[in-house]
Amino acid sequence: MNVARLRALLEPVLADRGLELDDLVVVGAGARSVLRITVDGDGPQGKGPLLDEVADATRAVSDALDASDATGTQPYVLEVSSRGVGAPLAKPAHWRRNAGRLVAVTRTDGTKVTGRIAATTDTEATLTVEGSPQVVPYSEVKRAAVQVELNRPHDPELDDAFDNEE
Repeated sequence: MNVARLRALLEPVLADRGLELDDLVVVGAGARSVLRITVDGDGPQGKGPLLDEVADATRAVSDALDASDATGTQPYVLEVSSRGVGAPLAKPAHWRRNAGRLVAVTRTDGTKVTGRIAATTDTEATLTVEGSPQVVPYSEVKRAAVQVELNRPHDPELDDAFDNEE
């Protein structure tokens, strides 16, 4: 399967739903292939897509693949998911969508810092590290990932966003 052709087919389908194609991988699995598609987007709270949005995208992607010859005649398994919490923060939008979360950063010079994302721009993030702001230009980031916090401080924007849903 041609990944570039699949991307060209699926990017507009996802864009119509307010989502982005974050990653697309085709893995051989015996006589079949596995299409692993990762989607991202702002979602209603600016913090990433909701499960219902990913489910809708899965149906739309499946329909688009069925209507196209992009997969050829080879059978495949389709997997669609959102970015996981451990996925690296590689774009400014990833940083923005994770504002308020704790992140571990390895800089290009090898130094490491862990702090909470306080603010973001298109070129840098400001982390709160031990109570003090620290600016981290994206150009100096080798790797950054959100840290799972079992006892993180209450954040109304993250915790209360969906309390009123039925």
